[in-house]
Amino acid sequence: MADPNKQPGPIGRLWRALKRPSQMSLLSLLIVGVVAGIVLWGGFNTAVEMTNKEAFCISCHEMKNNVYKEYAENTIHYTNRTGVRATCPDCHVPKEWGPKMLRKIQASREVWGKITGTIDTPEKFEEKRLTLAKREWARMKANDSLECRNCHDFKSMNSEAQKPRARKSHELAQKNNETCIDCHKGIAHHKPQGMEEEE
Repeated sequence: MADPNKQPGPIGRLWRALKRPSQMSLLSLLIVGVVAGIVLWGGFNTAVEMTNKEAFCISCHEMKNNVYKEYAENTIHYTNRTGVRATCPDCHVPKEWGPKMLRKIQASREVWGKITGTIDTPEKFEEKRLTLAKREWARMKANDSLECRNCHDFKSMNSEAQKPRARKSHELAQKNNETCIDCHKGIAHHKPQGMEEEE
């Protein structure tokens, strides 16, 4: 039989407080709720932004020894005359909140690939490269190369300063309503082996 004089422990006291009607005013509850919401939202947003850094991408995903190495070797997005660098998130993560969250969910497949061992070595990565590339190209085509257009926009281009071939290609692309990824596959990474020309 329980001792009626025994004081409840911390869990018992918490449970008792939760069961009894609150003496807090509605305003107090509202203030506590707002503060808790700000703290939770701030923490979530901070965590999302921490995962939106290049250092995070190349430490978690099987990128450091594969596509990151290619990107860092000799691409215009890594080293150029102006010193402006496009990092992994600049090209692969939308800036708008909704599309960014969707992209984060999609990118978790790569983490799953690491955990299950399907892309954890350079050889396994190469076997999956075409599939991974096609998935990313389809995503970029579907959003009209949104991340590319954050920096490159037909309206901002000075076509007179472009080489004749580039000028003609960009004019045709605008006329045919094409998007960046239609022509610029392999701009920062090697094209997959076995890729058909129309891919």
